[in-house]
Amino acid sequence: MLVAPDGFGSSLTSAQATTTMVAAWRAAAPHDDVRGCPLSDGGPGFVETLHATLGGELVAVTVTGPVGRPVPAAVLVVGDGPARTAYVESAHAVGLALVPAAERDPTRTTTRGLGELLVAARGTGARRVVVGLGGSGTNDAGAGALVGLGLADPHGRLGAGGGALAGVEPGDLAGLAALRADWAGTELLVATDVDVPLLGLQGASAGFAPQKGATPEQAQDLERALATFARLAVDALGGVLRPDLLAGARPASTSARLTHAPGAGAAGGLGFGLALVGARVVPGAALVADLVGLDAALADADLVVTGEGRFDWQSLHGKVASLVAQRALPHAVPTVVVAGQVLVGRRELSAAGITGAYAVSEQPDQVPAALADPAGTLAARVTRVARTWSPR
Repeated sequence: MLVAPDGFGSSLTSAQATTTMVAAWRAAAPHDDVRGCPLSDGGPGFVETLHATLGGELVAVTVTGPVGRPVPAAVLVVGDGPARTAYVESAHAVGLALVPAAERDPTRTTTRGLGELLVAARGTGARRVVVGLGGSGTNDAGAGALVGLGLADPHGRLGAGGGALAGVEPGDLAGLAALRADWAGTELLVATDVDVPLLGLQGASAGFAPQKGATPEQAQDLERALATFARLAVDALGGVLRPDLLAGARPASTSARLTHAPGAGAAGGLGFGLALVGARVVPGAALVADLVGLDAALADADLVVTGEGRFDWQSLHGKVASLVAQRALPHAVPTVVVAGQVLVGRRELSAAGITGAYAVSEQPDQVPAALADPAGTLAARVTRVARTWSPR
């Protein structure tokens, strides 16, 4: 059987979760052949997961954090010559874990550091840069990242957080077309942890800003601010953007196409912001699965157990567990989820191709104990699951 989880929030990395689950299963079912395959959806642990599989060199850098203070980050460089690829993750520069609880205000946090991290990645000589998006403490549609990439911000509106975007004027984005041209020689691939749009009820602001500290009123303000920024950014690029052949070449239709694109709302809208400079947005879980050889591992398995910290509606929009179930289906391999919490009903689980789901914390009052001992409580739950699902 195969163990292929994502990380469990800030409690366990993907590698740690895999090690814990494999050991627990082997202890409960010693006759089973158990293999581990750590995964990532582009969020925290993206670089660590790929480094474990692909090897390469980790280059240490320092960038601007989400609240303006310097933070350490890393660039994973793999290959040489034309095949040289640099991998980075947004959580290193703009992760929610980098924002102290008392400072969690997505109207003010900035993605500038991710732009700086991408500049460092290109500076390694890589012709291809892959960035994982997820786990951010920001909600500025990537405006700050554009500043970090080199876009002038004379009035300080673009790099000051999502709230400041309400005052953006056309002149603030006068250099956007030139910035896009500067990055045209680099293949920029964005691996997103969710497939949500920039705007709307499941977009960056309404769907995720409250998790980052926004009040309901701030979330509404951010929605309007990001809509203003998106419209002006598309206008600034003029005819540079490929027209939508189905909806026509009107600026409004082009703006709608970019804001509604799957993954545009990932990491507080970073998917949209990086698309403005020519990035191609792809599902992060699928990209990592291909790089680590998940399909081949599933072909030899009779059961796959995956997991993450919190299995909820977001999990059905591009997260690891739903991707594993999708990939396991052609091999007729049952998928079992073990998560910190399970907040999805049986109907949704069945529609996603998941055979069973088990929570480490079955009741809200059990959450503190799980957070205090994430490895121990996860191991205990996996031990019980193994006794039910062991093929032998």
